[in-house]
Amino acid sequence: MLRTMVRVLGVVALAILPLSSGATAAPAKGGTITVATIGEPPTLDPMVSTADLVGIISQHIFETLYTFDANWSVTPLVADAMPEISADGRVYTIKIRQGLTFHDGSALDADDVVASLKRWTEVASRGKLAAANIEAIEKVDASTIKISLKQPFAPLLALLAFNNSAAVILPSEKIAPELKDIVGSGPYMLKARVPDQYIQLVRFDGYKPREGDPNGYGGARKQYLDEIRFTPVPNANTRVEGAVAGQFDYTDSLPVEAFDKVKAGASEPIILKPFGWPVFVMNTKEGVLSDVKLRKAVQLALNEEDMLAAAFGSTDFYALDGAMYPEGYPWRSEVGTEIYNKGDAEGAQKLLTEAGYDGQKPIRILTSRQYEFHYKMALVAAEYLKAAGFQVTLDVTDWATLTQRRADPALWDIYISHSPFLPEPALIGALAKGSPGWWDTPAKDKAVGAFNQALTQDERVKLWAGVQQVMADEVPLIKVGDFNALSAKSKALQGVTPAPWPYFWNAYVEK
Repeated sequence: MLRTMVRVLGVVALAILPLSSGATAAPAKGGTITVATIGEPPTLDPMVSTADLVGIISQHIFETLYTFDANWSVTPLVADAMPEISADGRVYTIKIRQGLTFHDGSALDADDVVASLKRWTEVASRGKLAAANIEAIEKVDASTIKISLKQPFAPLLALLAFNNSAAVILPSEKIAPELKDIVGSGPYMLKARVPDQYIQLVRFDGYKPREGDPNGYGGARKQYLDEIRFTPVPNANTRVEGAVAGQFDYTDSLPVEAFDKVKAGASEPIILKPFGWPVFVMNTKEGVLSDVKLRKAVQLALNEEDMLAAAFGSTDFYALDGAMYPEGYPWRSEVGTEIYNKGDAEGAQKLLTEAGYDGQKPIRILTSRQYEFHYKMALVAAEYLKAAGFQVTLDVTDWATLTQRRADPALWDIYISHSPFLPEPALIGALAKGSPGWWDTPAKDKAVGAFNQALTQDERVKLWAGVQQVMADEVPLIKVGDFNALSAKSKALQGVTPAPWPYFWNAYVEK
């Protein structure tokens, strides 16, 4: 089984459930909901950003050939069915659903798909990962495309299904290096964007949902709501107070210590368990931490247990775990975890001396208070690093600015982020050469290449342990641990499936 989640509405759940389908009662059509997000998205172009916030909003506007179902298996979306794959694993023939249109009224066909995928391979970090393995993307006929690979590439379908750095389908005539017109084929379309106030999406009446029932991100996407309004609320305490007061219909990313307060208020708390992992991404390209010995010193100096305790308070909401995947996941491996949670200032100082670090150049930690747990971890990490002999500066920005600055290797040494546990390890951002951090070494290429080219699940599981070992050896990132995520919804909002990237097709307001 791939990843599982716990749905909690008002109480801490005791059972682990898969991503379930939505509505359980006869829905009422109409209404507007307000969704409080952690801030203003840096862009609405989902190809060029790996930010979860961008994916949360843009997945309502744009669609991909494939997506993930309730069990985190790849399932068709714009594609008519799963692809025909040649016996050697190198040619994927994909049929496109008929009768689909874009928000501007134009028909969606193979020309749009080919042009969109070519742009994806040029501008998206995950698209560039795929591009290294793609020989050609071609139109077969008006409703069919063909992707030819240089060698087998097992993660291809997962990359095509993912909703950030996403292979969304755009009208070919709108495609440009910088996307100007936000026109997709999804169930909702952009009506207005007022920066720092709201992004207004309205129902696209020309949308053609898949037949059948909702199934995770797949299946039927039903349009009950007239309008979805995403409102940036950067301050975590303001989001909590808004949820408690019933000001928002859905409130994303709440501090977990607010669970009891939210439960006692006008909204219902939602917990995803386990949700994902906080991560310290290292700048391997330039600056202090381009030296692997200094990256190892950072790893050795940090006490992840103290960082998690500061960020989440109770072990009800976090787990100390250095493996890239938790227990119960097929990708679970203990390889390389002996470097985790040491808090060894003396050992780190020894590495600093060997590397010739004299304390003149600080480690610049880039973080944001819009995810309050990021900031709390940064404060604890800074003290451990100082104790080991590093000079440290914190650069605290809003999230949109952070996502812009992390693209410039001259501006930071560590940036703090987090990720849900992804159904396919190849989706982990650090594995893409163009991803901020720019991890690119022969050992990484060899391990990741072997993993991506393996065709059987058993072989891929074994090879993933090798990738995890190279991560431990070269420290392109530091996984802090596992954590649960808290959000909240109004009691009137129904048909919402707890999910790492919340979506509101299939949702409705109970009258």
